[in-house]
Amino acid sequence: MGYEIFKTETAVIENAKAFLDDGKASKDSLRDEFAQLLKSYEKLFKQSKRLVRMSDRNEEQLNAVAKSLDEKTQVLEALSEKLSKYLSPQVYESIFTGETDVVINTKRKKLTVFFSDIKDFTATTEGLEPEDLTFLLNDYLTKMTEIALKYGATIDKYIGDAILIFFGDPTTKGVKEDAVTCVQMAIEMQRRMVDLRAKWEQMGYQRPFHMRIGINTGFCNVGNFGSEDRMDYTIIGGEVNLAARLEGITEPDGVTLAYETFALVRDYVTAKPGDPIQVKGIQRDVTPYFLKNVLDASGDAKRFIREESDSMRVFVDMGRLNKRQRNSMAKKLEKIAAAVRKA
Repeated sequence: MGYEIFKTETAVIENAKAFLDDGKASKDSLRDEFAQLLKSYEKLFKQSKRLVRMSDRNEEQLNAVAKSLDEKTQVLEALSEKLSKYLSPQVYESIFTGETDVVINTKRKKLTVFFSDIKDFTATTEGLEPEDLTFLLNDYLTKMTEIALKYGATIDKYIGDAILIFFGDPTTKGVKEDAVTCVQMAIEMQRRMVDLRAKWEQMGYQRPFHMRIGINTGFCNVGNFGSEDRMDYTIIGGEVNLAARLEGITEPDGVTLAYETFALVRDYVTAKPGDPIQVKGIQRDVTPYFLKNVLDASGDAKRFIREESDSMRVFVDMGRLNKRQRNSMAKKLEKIAAAVRKA
């Protein structure tokens, strides 16, 4: 910063000096008094300039500190964004807002647990190149994760081709609503798999994935497990094992519920009871309920249109088309039909 702000003061001092040098002050007392006043004024002026210099230096230092803080903030934001990829959004938010301490701590809560895997994954992927397997698995997990996040699920972990998800912690809508939301999510996942299989087949993969899903509602231990140096936010307990066991007896493309879950969602879905099973860690017999019409009607109109033969494959997901898109697709299909008739 320059000293242009002191132009007036500088002019006053110069004029006063010129006045004294010219001897225009006739009386010695007046001259002495004026000289003393000028001296004091010059001293004050020097002090003011020194303060300005100090202010300039402080401003530079503050600007440097502010720039450094801004750079460090950007680095922290980037690291935070990367870290969020390894945590469920609810867990990430609860930690960074201070709601949850990063210490070994667990609690018992009633949760709805979702477990899924790919039917005959090893046999299905046998013969695939590692690059193809990586693409299929990541594509599958990406689409399922998008749906899970849409419904507000807490994604516990991926175990190869398996997915462990739960509802009820760290946030909950209530036990019933958590169960309903979980089942709705499972149905949407299976319907999305139809779309994915059609895409994978068109890309040349002869044995696309078929998913099985098991869902159970019950009390689990949930929280941070591990050591002081390395911990994992997860769930354990017999009810978790039951969800995995239900998945194991599910038909491909199906969803199986424990009675506890079915009782909470029976007003929204229909299911067929199966033969009771026994699960390690669960003393009671467990009756599985196999969800009906998982891939069928959604509302009054069928959501999926599928027609397939040796020379034709048509797949339409009505739930993902708005009115304009439906009209556009209808016109395209009419052109195709006209071309087929003329051939």
